[in-house]
Amino acid sequence: MPDAALAARVRALVYERGPLTGAEVQAALGGEVFALWRACVTASDLDLRVIGQRYLRLDRTVEGFARLSPSILREFLTYTVVGAVDRPVDLDNAAVRLAARTAVISRTKLRLARRIVEEAFEPLVRDGRADATAFCVLAAGDIVHGMAHDVPRRESSTEIVVDGSDLDVVVLIDDAAPGGLAALLDEAILARKWLYLRNPAFREEVDYVIKPVARLREQAEFDSFPKMVACKVFAEGVPIFGDEGLYARAGRLLEEAGVPERLRELEATAIANREERRERLLALPDDVLPEPHQVIFYTTDEAAEFEH
Repeated sequence: MPDAALAARVRALVYERGPLTGAEVQAALGGEVFALWRACVTASDLDLRVIGQRYLRLDRTVEGFARLSPSILREFLTYTVVGAVDRPVDLDNAAVRLAARTAVISRTKLRLARRIVEEAFEPLVRDGRADATAFCVLAAGDIVHGMAHDVPRRESSTEIVVDGSDLDVVVLIDDAAPGGLAALLDEAILARKWLYLRNPAFREEVDYVIKPVARLREQAEFDSFPKMVACKVFAEGVPIFGDEGLYARAGRLLEEAGVPERLRELEATAIANREERRERLLALPDDVLPEPHQVIFYTTDEAAEFEH
């Protein structure tokens, strides 16, 4: 369907129902999402409001590894409100509601990540099996950027349907900690992971990694894709349990290796590339997205970014 005809259908829909997210428009009209995105972006009588922020994501499929998250597709479906250009107040109000809802989801998931970690590790600390000064725990991923969502999706290893963004957790262990601490922490958090994944009251996916400071020091070399990802995940994380002094020392380790500056350079590249990639998509002649361009619009499974 030509862009103009599809845009007319979108316009009729939002006049009838008010401003809608990209996902809501697609649910109502169906069809190829790329064609829908392009029709909405290019129509002069439609307006779009994008909420939240964009932040660096590392992706093997992208030249230079740097792209922005959310992807163009995710941004349109989940974080964009589409409305009529002559009804700006309605559109602004809808965007405010969407931003507020996204913030609530992010805060709720961050609280849940802290709760899961406390349930896993506090008993070990209380009975003396684990020293709380020997490790620290961080939450990472889109929850710390305030960009979590609750769009149902299938967890890759079990095919269980989970509620949107996963809970990314990093456990960093002091190199001087007892040798069995990593295995003890792993056993404890793995039990909570399966409980929260399989319990229909939660359906939350916990993705975690446990590593010593020595491993982070090696990853600070920043000379391969997995090392770059590991550094980014740690650098964006916020402490939620354990020794914040250890967290601060690890942060200084990354700073001394120049990691924050290199991440800023990658983010600048991703920002510069985003608009060029967007314009390239808009210039395509057909409604169907050809395979060589799919990596620009669709992201790979975003959980794959969380490298060990």
